[in-house]
Amino acid sequence: MNKNIFHKKGKSDGEKKRISSRVLIITGLSGSGKTVALRSVEDADFFSVDNLPVSLINSLITKISGQAGTKNIAIGVDIREKEFLSDIDRVLKAIRSKNQVEILFLEADTDILIRRFKETRRPHPLGGEIEDAIVSEQKILAPLKRNADRIIDTSSLSPHQLRKLISSMFASTKEQKDLAVSLISFGFKYGIPQNIDLLFDVRFLPNPYFIPSLKDLNGTNKQVANFIFQYAETKEFIEKIKDLLNFLVPLYIREGKSYLSIAFGCTGGMHRSPALVEEIAGLIKKKNIGLNIIHRDIS
Repeated sequence: MNKNIFHKKGKSDGEKKRISSRVLIITGLSGSGKTVALRSVEDADFFSVDNLPVSLINSLITKISGQAGTKNIAIGVDIREKEFLSDIDRVLKAIRSKNQVEILFLEADTDILIRRFKETRRPHPLGGEIEDAIVSEQKILAPLKRNADRIIDTSSLSPHQLRKLISSMFASTKEQKDLAVSLISFGFKYGIPQNIDLLFDVRFLPNPYFIPSLKDLNGTNKQVANFIFQYAETKEFIEKIKDLLNFLVPLYIREGKSYLSIAFGCTGGMHRSPALVEEIAGLIKKKNIGLNIIHRDIS
């Protein structure tokens, strides 16, 4: 088998388009990480502005696009931009008529958003009870979500992880990767992550949880990994995953896909799935792939 996982084929029109100038609209639910995302793309050489009035968007884009060295513009939009939301189809059509536009929509589980608001002691922009405000905001922002090119659920992401993920997705041209990949380990008992492209259930593998000396360790530990990978079915499974990714990833790149989310799930997310994520990560790190590792359920 070809060990060069994610071997890149020739550049396609999709790839070239992905690294060209673009206008990025960052939006989503309050508390889901819009500010973090906006700051992250600033580090990736985007000119960024938050909550710009609709009447100024086109003039700003025209002015910034004409400046030497400026290729990418990021605009933050949230629930406060009522003019944008009330006439979204017309606004987007006007922007897209002259620009390459992408919409990034951030969201999170309601209970996570409630906890974030309580921890920061910030009021919700819509006021009133937080849970009611979140439900109302979800309805108001539904048209933007339907128009979104990418949707990221930030429920299991720390600000640092979100920043790293966004940076890998929107790296500057000089640092542009062929693809940004998120590898996620999780436990089915705590729910399946949302917006996953590829999901693998590894609960068929022998479980270190039932080995007293390994129970309190996790899958990033060498002892746990050695236990899991001593079995023939684990080795065969990894080989088949490598074959699948070697086949799929160049095709995703050819079609211009810039972000791929791959999840591995076991019962509790502590042993088997983290070990497999680390194994796959070791193969990806040597390639021109932006890599983000998330062990969701390792405390």
